[in-house]
Amino acid sequence: MTHRMRFGIFLAPFHKPGINPTLALEQDLELIQWLDRCGYDEAWCGEHHSAGTEISASPEIFMAVASQRTRHIRLGSGVVSVSYHNPLWVAERIVQLDHLTRGRVMLGVGPGSLPSDGIMIGLSQSQTRGLLEDGLGVIMKLLTSEEPVTFKNDRWDLRDARLHLRPYSNPLFDVAVAAVASPTGPKLAGMHGTGLLSIGATTAAGFDALALHWNVMEQQAAHYGTKVDRSKWRLVGLVHCAETMDQAYRDVEYGIEHWFNYFQAVAAFPQMAVPGSNIKEMVSFINDSGFGAIGTPDMVTAQIDRLWKQSNGGFGAYLMLAHNWANFDATRRSYELIARHVFPRFQGHHEPTMAASARARAARPELAAVHSKAVEDATQRFQAETAARGG
Repeated sequence: MTHRMRFGIFLAPFHKPGINPTLALEQDLELIQWLDRCGYDEAWCGEHHSAGTEISASPEIFMAVASQRTRHIRLGSGVVSVSYHNPLWVAERIVQLDHLTRGRVMLGVGPGSLPSDGIMIGLSQSQTRGLLEDGLGVIMKLLTSEEPVTFKNDRWDLRDARLHLRPYSNPLFDVAVAAVASPTGPKLAGMHGTGLLSIGATTAAGFDALALHWNVMEQQAAHYGTKVDRSKWRLVGLVHCAETMDQAYRDVEYGIEHWFNYFQAVAAFPQMAVPGSNIKEMVSFINDSGFGAIGTPDMVTAQIDRLWKQSNGGFGAYLMLAHNWANFDATRRSYELIARHVFPRFQGHHEPTMAASARARAARPELAAVHSKAVEDATQRFQAETAARGG
């Protein structure tokens, strides 16, 4: 593969209710620092306000702190729930972060996934997608034009709205729209020429829709006169990696049951429905259904390759959904193994060193003989010179 795939994480984050939230958030920041050292390209942090597990209320605050503890990794909102916010303030905050991070931010947007969030501010799920469409339209106008924006709907009333800072990034930082299985995300991404975050890429519906999503984006881009780029398409998936399958299975005994229970009984998010009543069934579902990969680096490689083929043309980045199935040490080891063994397969670094090793192996007998002969000749010359000097 000559294309350099980017790698990153999508950090909701998921934490078991009742644990120390200060320590949990600190651990999330430590994870981003670890990924920065391991060479990961991107980290996206979510926005949630209820249900006790996904405890990041502001991706912008998390990104600001993480930017001060890292050097290279780019930081994205994964995602800002646009229906909850005035779009003018969404644009203002991300532009300020763009300056503070010297261009290391990305803006991910979505409608808001947890009904228990929206209901607290009088929003139902029937409203959020329409508000995302309205809000993203305003945000993109503000970010890409200096013309004032006037817009009014049932929730917002903007009058000659302008940004009072222009973006630091030139021409603009990455903007991406979230998608699970419906065409809403790819429709908006194509309309505005943004990237796409396929969060449900490995669900049955999401996997089947991968090629469809790109087709929708291209159709919308052609209709609206925009351009879409596969390098801006990011697929989100579930993996945990260890040196052996047995070790990987033991690792996830730590927290996989909580994660499954959250989507089975707590979060009203049916697109992420997952079956399984015990750890064995849960691990089997992840691996056997293609939902993810719990096992070795080769299994992770196969999972990404499967998604690449299903996308019918490729994508730009693979983001691992951060899930806390394993304890922190095993989690960091998983990300390190993936960086060490999986990255090279998709970034053009595997074949050159393997080919160089193969060439050297094939030539070794002949070259070793030449080398031995050279040493032998040098020894004989030295012995002759010593004899000529009389000893």
